[in-house]
Amino acid sequence: MLIGYARVSTSGQDLAAQRDGLQALGVADQDIHVDHGMSGTTRERPGLRSALAAVRSGDTLVVTKLDRLARSLRDATDIADELTKKGVALNLGGSVYDPTDPVGRLLFNVLGMVAEFEADLIRARTREGMAIAKAAGKLRGGKPKLNKAQEKHLVELHRAGTHTTSDLAELFGVARATVYRAVHRADPK
Repeated sequence: MLIGYARVSTSGQDLAAQRDGLQALGVADQDIHVDHGMSGTTRERPGLRSALAAVRSGDTLVVTKLDRLARSLRDATDIADELTKKGVALNLGGSVYDPTDPVGRLLFNVLGMVAEFEADLIRARTREGMAIAKAAGKLRGGKPKLNKAQEKHLVELHRAGTHTTSDLAELFGVARATVYRAVHRADPK
């Protein structure tokens, strides 16, 4: 039996292409398990859990690409171990890998390393893009909770010792962490 799994990272993305791909690989629509808005780095995914629970010895788990199944080598290896214990093959976009076969296991691990490498590249490009935007003044962060006069008044009240941190937070309508940061900026030690 063919059991399909599809995943998209954000709720704004569409599963149609993956569903079409899985159906083209022979998976019946009712046998496709999905996770919508779930990161591949999160192992606790309800759709993945139900797909792994549905497969039995001799079945094949079908995904269009490895990065839909796992985004780290460890996660890919854990899934491969679970499939091996159950005697289930893995079909990645039409190529079937038998995790009990030494060559299949090697190829699965190589694909897992590639998926992890891809995820690392995405993180690096994101950090690089944010650094460029910050240098260009386009990434400023959140708006301060207190203006300069409010922060100065808060610090004066704190120094006077007449109010607790919780009192100041309630008085200014901010979290205690905001009070701590304002006091620290005024008097860094």
